[in-house]
Amino acid sequence: MIETVIETLLEPFGYAFFVKGVVVATLAGALCGLVGVYVVLRGMSYIGHGLSHAIFGGFAASSVIGLNYVLGAGIWGFASALAINRVSRAHRIGADAAIGVITTASFALGVALLTVFGNRGPSFDAALFGSIIGISTADVWTLVAVSALTVAVVLTRYRALLFATFDPEVADVSGVRVARTDALLMLVLSLAILATLSIIGVTLVAATLVIPAVVARMLTHRFATMLCLSSAIGALCGLVGMNLSYHLDVPSGTTIVLTGATVFALVLMATGGRGLQRAPRAAVL
Repeated sequence: MIETVIETLLEPFGYAFFVKGVVVATLAGALCGLVGVYVVLRGMSYIGHGLSHAIFGGFAASSVIGLNYVLGAGIWGFASALAINRVSRAHRIGADAAIGVITTASFALGVALLTVFGNRGPSFDAALFGSIIGISTADVWTLVAVSALTVAVVLTRYRALLFATFDPEVADVSGVRVARTDALLMLVLSLAILATLSIIGVTLVAATLVIPAVVARMLTHRFATMLCLSSAIGALCGLVGMNLSYHLDVPSGTTIVLTGATVFALVLMATGGRGLQRAPRAAVL
């Protein structure tokens, strides 16, 4: 009985596409968990959802004009993030309203372009919901590169990001270039969403940014520990979710998010949500 279960669990690892999928899902979970800490603590959970939709617009436009979709969608997503910041500040429009207008319009434009001109790039469904079938070696290396860049940014700009996250006004007065730091974070966030597009999907990537960070916040009040915990939880959800995706024959993004939601529910019941009632300490050590 036990041998049969083990054989069933190990069966998918005999396929090269699945091994690539597991690697990408684990890395994607860790990457989203790391970036998600800043998203959650800044009260920007909605921007993860919004940027994923904006990037879909770039994905569609790139497909229509024959441009590399990674380059086109990345530029489009970063431009959308900067536009959101500029519109919300210059015109006194709330950030949530700016996100709603710019990103949903971008998503609608993407759907219209693909409907009228057809899709010449990755599958429409794969972009929306994620798919292990669409994972290529290029996807793996793209995710590795973005993950390495994100870790480098977090390590080299740790104090600036920390200060700008907890007290941007004081940080600006203290010499931290908050606008540039925010732009850098938006760039990293856009690249992270783009790199996970093929495995998580546009419609679900926001959950992979938010869930690990929220769970980590319930388990610790130290910022540095929260970064590590969120990355680990995201990676675990990616690993388990990808395996469930194969056995249940359900899109990978769906199972990864459901795995994260299950972890969240278990931790919430175990802690009673106490961790969410206190802000994490901004201690570096």
